[in-house]
Amino acid sequence: MTDGAPADTQARRPRPWRRIVLVAGLLFCAAIAYRLIGLRHRMVPHMPPQTVGVAPVTTGSMPVTLSALGTVTPFATVTVVPQLSGYLTAVGFRQGQDVAKGQFLAQIDPRPYEVQLQLDRATLARDEAALAGAQSDLARYLRLAAQQSIAAQQVSDQQFLVAQDKAAVKMDEANIAAARLNLTYTHITAPVSGRVGLRLVDPGNYVTAASTTGIVVITTMKPTTVIFAVAQNELAAILKRVQTGAKLPVTALSSGRMIPIATGTLNAISNQMNTTTGTVDLRAVFANTRERLFPNEFVNVRLLVYTLRHAVLVPSQAVQTGAPGAYVYVVNANDTVTLRTVTVGPTNGRKTVITSGLTPGERVVIDGVDRLTSGARIRIASSSAVHPAPLQAPGPGRRHP
Repeated sequence: MTDGAPADTQARRPRPWRRIVLVAGLLFCAAIAYRLIGLRHRMVPHMPPQTVGVAPVTTGSMPVTLSALGTVTPFATVTVVPQLSGYLTAVGFRQGQDVAKGQFLAQIDPRPYEVQLQLDRATLARDEAALAGAQSDLARYLRLAAQQSIAAQQVSDQQFLVAQDKAAVKMDEANIAAARLNLTYTHITAPVSGRVGLRLVDPGNYVTAASTTGIVVITTMKPTTVIFAVAQNELAAILKRVQTGAKLPVTALSSGRMIPIATGTLNAISNQMNTTTGTVDLRAVFANTRERLFPNEFVNVRLLVYTLRHAVLVPSQAVQTGAPGAYVYVVNANDTVTLRTVTVGPTNGRKTVITSGLTPGERVVIDGVDRLTSGARIRIASSSAVHPAPLQAPGPGRRHP
């Protein structure tokens, strides 16, 4: 202890090498942080631009359609049943044949009804003879009564007898008419034009008027109808168009491959809403000249409600959905993109209507969207539609949900 300082005071005095180590550590950490920050800033400008496909925002027409599942329902499906009893002696049609209204279909044995007609005619002749005799007696009685050679009561009785014979004659005439009608019923003809199905009764069988099976079923093939249902919230637009006298086109498509098979027009709207499903039935009429619509077949139906004119259109793959809602990436002049929210309208799968958020002439990204962020640099693929193409009317669409 050369200076005379206490020993504990010298032990608590900081050693110089500790300060040096602390300062060096701080400088080393600062250097590492500076290098990391500088590296990140140097990497961003040198990131390669993302190659994307773009398409222009255009204007055009967009048909607004409704899609539904329908059932082919013929105008008439008639079961031909006998109107009297008898043996079926002949059938005048081939199974699956097209028949016209009034064409011969089957014959019931007419002989019992021909005999009945002869009996009714004989009864009529007898009663007419009785009437003639009663009228002759009445004329004689009237002459005698004028000479006061006969009682007035006898004349009255004869008048009543003449009236009774006249009534009998009228009854006989009605019986003859009924017998003739029965004879026409033995000759069965087609009540409507259409196509006959499989024969339900073979010749030689005894058929009765009470039979519900019938002889054959006739179904009208052309024209035909399709019945389909639409949701109640879609009904207002349809009614508005129908009330103006518009004929709404309807397209029937195959249930599996969605290929158009027939075109027609909306014919009728049901007068009641189905409270269970919240839908209303509509009926469309098809000429069906090629008979591609088969009775009771299920088909997909596309109803054209109206067409939007001068609508803003973009390819459907440009529209994305996420946390902001519906959005697209708009290409800027400096080859960067900006995320922009939009309001979408109807779509047909290829094109989508944008009701707000875009203007014609802008470009949107349609390929490579999933790897983009707002502000990212891009490189437009050479195959992209950079320049606007001539407008074409898009195909049938459907109402956007």
